[in-house]
Amino acid sequence: MAPSAPRVSFIIPVRDDARRLQRCLEAIRRDAGRSAVEIIVVDNGSVDHSVEVAREAGARVLPYPKLSVAELRNRGAAVARGDLLAFIDADHEIAAGWTEAAIDSLGLDDVAAAGALCHAPSDGTWVQRMYDALRGRTKGRHDVEWLGSGNMAVRRDAFLLLGGFDTRLETCEDVDLCSRLRQAGMRVIGDERLRSVHFGDPASLRALFAGELWRGRDNLRASLRGPITLRSLPSVVIPIIDVLLVAASLVGVITAPAGGLRVTAAAALVLCSLALMRATRMIHRFGGARPATLVQAFIVASVYDLARALAIVARARHHRRPASVRI
Repeated sequence: MAPSAPRVSFIIPVRDDARRLQRCLEAIRRDAGRSAVEIIVVDNGSVDHSVEVAREAGARVLPYPKLSVAELRNRGAAVARGDLLAFIDADHEIAAGWTEAAIDSLGLDDVAAAGALCHAPSDGTWVQRMYDALRGRTKGRHDVEWLGSGNMAVRRDAFLLLGGFDTRLETCEDVDLCSRLRQAGMRVIGDERLRSVHFGDPASLRALFAGELWRGRDNLRASLRGPITLRSLPSVVIPIIDVLLVAASLVGVITAPAGGLRVTAAAALVLCSLALMRATRMIHRFGGARPATLVQAFIVASVYDLARALAIVARARHHRRPASVRI
């Protein structure tokens, strides 16, 4: 008798991340149990042991060097045999029950995609803890506007119907896909049961700045394609305001002899106020209001806002560096 077709196809893009890939694959294998799944690792030209790790775990390996992450995911989806496509990044570790929760959520009426905001490592740095607070949490199960493509499941028929991820986007391809799914009359839901720990969260302020400078490069381009809602409006408006304030600050410095420093001071005050508003929301999510925590939240919020603002006018290269090139 021929083996049954897989119910879920896990698609994992990777480049030089063998150690975290191994942890990712082990978590998928543990969670899958006897469920019908297949694992497809799309390798982007790794020179470490990522390919060997994938093969030892029983994954199908597709070698596609020099492609964007959207293209890598699309290549994996093109050969996937599962009814559901689970897009998991190599630096993620899914929790027990993830697979069954994805199957359950995507079985709901009109639901095309399901996922959850990821968690920071439990032993992470203070920057990672604050970044986790900035990101927020998925609670319960409810409709959302978008999901991160490092921890999401999509119905294969819906994904292929829309042509997959837009390969013209280097970042925010997940925002764009979810927007197109919703415009097609399908639902996108967050489900807290699809828990995932993201070991790639920025561990330092430098990593945070570099990551958001790259990640924010297609933010406006993707966001402005679909209808702007009240919930998505801040992610569009705030970076524009911030970059204008940064420009005003620089102009004020240049025109200091003519009193331009007053412009700089005013712009800096508004910038700090916006960052403080974000930090206050982070503290509320974090559940603590100690002065040191507020300072940390303000610093992370400021770096995040500055990077997202500069991403409008800068074309940063991919920020990630492999955690290990040997295993």
